[in-house]
Amino acid sequence: MSSNDTTRPNERVVRLLIVDDHTLFRRGLMALLGHDPRFEIVGEAADATEAQRHASQHQPDLILLDNHMPGVHGVDALAGLREVAPQAKVLMLTVSEDARHLAAALRGGASGYLLKTVDSDVLAAVILRTMAGESIVSPEMTTKLVQAFQAEHLAQVPTPPAADPPPDPLSSLSPRETEILRYIAQGASNKEIARALDIAETTVKIHVQHILRKLGLSSRVQAAVYLTTRSA
Repeated sequence: MSSNDTTRPNERVVRLLIVDDHTLFRRGLMALLGHDPRFEIVGEAADATEAQRHASQHQPDLILLDNHMPGVHGVDALAGLREVAPQAKVLMLTVSEDARHLAAALRGGASGYLLKTVDSDVLAAVILRTMAGESIVSPEMTTKLVQAFQAEHLAQVPTPPAADPPPDPLSSLSPRETEILRYIAQGASNKEIARALDIAETTVKIHVQHILRKLGLSSRVQAAVYLTTRSA
């Protein structure tokens, strides 16, 4: 199937394969684009299997691909089409406004994603821009595209491991310091602690200083309260 032959000198005709399961829409699209001298319709298909066969046989420049088709959806047919016609660009033309379909199509290698509400002159222009290397997404889908990839990115971000609990300050005390802290909590003075442990009072004072520093406290009263509340 070919289009009108009246093309401008040196203008390359874009060879199109149109894939859509709705016969009236597909034939209407063929009639519309077929009368444009910039395009040549080389094939039509109503499902993914037929599309792959025509793509392999005719090696089109661009495939207009619907998403909702019987059997295999358009986004799932992308890999097969790109395998049999690796040079062909694929432009999704669909009614689906599902952001997941949009994201899947672009991940699968589609060059663009248009809604079927697009004007005919805009469609022709987008085909040419796609052939020039641009990636076109319907304006209505741009925000959804951003949201889809943001959601996908967030889903892929690993959950940070739970932070290790801070070490227990009491674990930093030596056995002797722990013993003296218990006496402090009971209200014992340095002299009483020295007598009970049979050590010098100055030694007790040094241990108390170490205890307060390790626990981040400033007084014996705070030390007593600290141990009491931890033991409650």
